[in-house]
Amino acid sequence: QVQLVESGGGLVQAGGSLRLSCAASGSIFSISVMGWYRQAPGKQRELVATITSSSSTNYADSVKGRFTISRDNAKNTVSLQMNSLKPEDTAVYYCNADGVLEYGGTYRRGIWGQGTQVTVFS
Repeated sequence: QVQLVESGGGLVQAGGSLRLSCAASGSIFSISVMGWYRQAPGKQRELVATITSSSSTNYADSVKGRFTISRDNAKNTVSLQMNSLKPEDTAVYYCNADGVLEYGGTYRRGIWGQGTQVTVFS
């Protein structure tokens, strides 16, 4: 069974930085896309950033130029460096893995972590 575990959330003043990390565990051969999503209170979950196994990235307009996503394919990890944080970045951040191929041939879509809280105060 593939699991995602996030770390690195917390409380930070506006203008500050945080780094989120996510590690995938299990019998993983490859992961096509890893990414970060967030959900603020009363709002729908939204994409923050994604990165493919070939390091092609995609960012929400609201975080472009402030957030940087990266991954280590060998370790099955993905990170999100968040700079110049704003109060509107406050949300629960979820790690996602899509297109997970396990040893043995099982192919999984849409695996989620448990989420980590990011709170930005002004």
